[in-house]
Amino acid sequence: MGATRSVELPPTPNGEQRTTEMTNLEWSLQFVKLKIQEMIFNGRKTDQCGVILFGSEETENIIHEKNGGYQHVSEYIPIAQPNSATLAKLDALQPSEYSGDPIDALIVGIETQDIYLNKKRTWTRKIVIVTDGQSPMEIEDWEATVKKMNSLEISLTIIGIDFDDDEFPFYEEDKSTIKVENEAFYHKLTSALDNGLVGTCIFALQEISRPDMKETKSALMGTVLRLGDVDVRPEEAIEILVKASKCTALARPKSWKKFCRREKTDDEMQVDEEEMTVFAQLKMRSEYYIDRSTQEGEEQDKMDTGSDDEEDKDKNLEKVEKEQLIRGFKYGSTYAPCPDGQFRRLNTRKGIDICGFFHAKNFRRELAMGEVQYIWADPSAPQQQVALSSIVQAMFEKGVLAIARWVSKDGMDPKMGVLEAHVDTNIDYLLWVQMPFADDVRKYTFASLENLVSKNGESVTKHPYLPTEDQLEVMGKFIDSMDIMDSGEKDDKGKPVPWYDTRKSYNPAIHRTKQALFHSAVVNDITSNPLPPPHPELLKYINPLRQALEASKDVIAECKAVFKVKEVPKKATKVRKDGHVRAVDEDEDRLLLDKKPAASRKGKEPAASQVPVSPKLARPAKKSAASDSETEEESDQEPLLLTKRPFNVLPTPERSMSPDVDPGRAPGRIIGSTYPLRDFKTNLAQGDVVTKAVEDIGVIIKEVVLRPFASRRHKEMIECMIAMRDTSLKEDEIDAWNAFLKDLKESCLREAGNSEFWQEVQKLGRSLSLISEPEARKLGGHSQFSESASEAVS
Repeated sequence: MGATRSVELPPTPNGEQRTTEMTNLEWSLQFVKLKIQEMIFNGRKTDQCGVILFGSEETENIIHEKNGGYQHVSEYIPIAQPNSATLAKLDALQPSEYSGDPIDALIVGIETQDIYLNKKRTWTRKIVIVTDGQSPMEIEDWEATVKKMNSLEISLTIIGIDFDDDEFPFYEEDKSTIKVENEAFYHKLTSALDNGLVGTCIFALQEISRPDMKETKSALMGTVLRLGDVDVRPEEAIEILVKASKCTALARPKSWKKFCRREKTDDEMQVDEEEMTVFAQLKMRSEYYIDRSTQEGEEQDKMDTGSDDEEDKDKNLEKVEKEQLIRGFKYGSTYAPCPDGQFRRLNTRKGIDICGFFHAKNFRRELAMGEVQYIWADPSAPQQQVALSSIVQAMFEKGVLAIARWVSKDGMDPKMGVLEAHVDTNIDYLLWVQMPFADDVRKYTFASLENLVSKNGESVTKHPYLPTEDQLEVMGKFIDSMDIMDSGEKDDKGKPVPWYDTRKSYNPAIHRTKQALFHSAVVNDITSNPLPPPHPELLKYINPLRQALEASKDVIAECKAVFKVKEVPKKATKVRKDGHVRAVDEDEDRLLLDKKPAASRKGKEPAASQVPVSPKLARPAKKSAASDSETEEESDQEPLLLTKRPFNVLPTPERSMSPDVDPGRAPGRIIGSTYPLRDFKTNLAQGDVVTKAVEDIGVIIKEVVLRPFASRRHKEMIECMIAMRDTSLKEDEIDAWNAFLKDLKESCLREAGNSEFWQEVQKLGRSLSLISEPEARKLGGHSQFSESASEAVS
């Protein structure tokens, strides 16, 4: 075990490959320490182990003490529940020059284990041998050893360093003769056992990091299942003795603890010669203080936060002990004291009371909360088993679920849940899951995604929020292309199985944390031997299936074309010259609402960003020639001007607040029908929503023109068209303008259109016609219409 080997380490962040040198003993001990670390992590009292060495300089085992022999076999760690000291003792092992017989160590292990488990016959017995196959062995009476192990139901696992493995696969070249013979004997030995296995160490190290679920046997807790009122009408009620156990349990990653470097005192610095870094665990400590200044009625100015005030405030604090305090609950602006720490509980009785039944089809799965519990009949009472079985079968045949009230102990708070019947081959039982109370469920209403109604009460059939037939069709194709139900491996009958299996979908947070914890406990230096990458099984469902991505590639491109998906540029906040940041527009966060909420002014002052500012009020105050005051705090005073009214000597009646003018913005638009040109110029000033602004103003112009009595707004709409054409030409939105103009012409010349407006557009000639190719080329753009075609449309 003293031979050295080169072990691959995880690559550096730059992608460089790196290796390290270690002995076969150090490398194989990683497997031993990881197995022991698993026992420490689980914390079960029945997970116990011991370590026996062969090839050690000393000879210390129970057979040698009684009968002699079995040289160089030592019981290094007695059988017990492992802890951190067990790993520390394994770290102290060094390669030995002595040779020991693995069969002798196996016999010593069998005897030691049998003596320790003499009164624990139900415990599972396992023996693991870690060897390099280079130690000589005496194999004369190995059949008797196999017979003894089979009678004690001992499973044997042999982990060999560089052993051949057909499944991995791994094959060592230039193997010594003794290793070839020993390896063949190990295969012969394990094949003769009822439960034996031989594997190579590199594969064992890989498999030990495979994520696995912690299976625990839940204890049966006794309770009573009641149907009816046993106190008022006992002749019509039923009481059944049942047992409850966990069906599912929530798994969480191990919690982390905080440590800090402990500072040495002067005495410790004089005594300790070697520099050692000692860490101490940080623990939470709570201290309670009373501010006496508030009790004396002193009013404190909360706006002032100077250092002198803070020092005075600290002087008024008086420390009190926790025993002097009384717990209280906030009730409005005061506190209701509760000397006992909690108010009196309900007078409840332990048990599960069935309140009623309802059809299983009415069960709302999304309301199920918490863990699932098994409800079994008492195993020692056949009469109770028959009674519970009758209820379970009746519920199963009727297809109903039961509403039940569960109280775990007398006086405890009740829980409401649902009982579901399950009928198996040999047993009938119930499953319980907790459901929320009415106070726990909050209902939120949202606008319909399918039915949109205009302001006139008419149903809208075409809208940016309503999908078209083409969009529905292409989205259906996309969903079908991502089907993974037949993308998994084939079963025994040759049929493909679903790719995703919930039983093999592990929580990365739990298992990666566990792997990091184990690795840090096993290696001596985390810097030179960093954490290896996660096991492939842990990453199996992290990324989408490659076949599904390839199958949906063409459909995704089709979706982008049909839905007109474009990358939305990030809005850059414009900073004014004086350093003031632009206030957020009141409608920026409401673009997706179907209706703007009405502003409530009762009892509230309007926000600074919503108060209309007159030019005189917003203009900076001029410096008076006779005044010596400085205005270096001008930027801080500006927000105050927005909220303060000018001072009047005589009281003036406050004018009534007129309602806000509805900008007429439909959901999803940035331009309204009330002031379209002003909204258009405002959005162009931002510089990052040109495409959206051009698109929206085109829609607004068409809507306004086609409305009744639109003649009074013809002049305004022509101004909007002039601004839209000029912007489209300069901002390379030529295609959008040309498409808009052709659509507007068709709409206006229809029977229910507005031919008068189109005649006014034609009078303006080329200034409102299509943008031609020569005109677009001057500004670096492109158009598909010639000069003659542009004039023909106008």
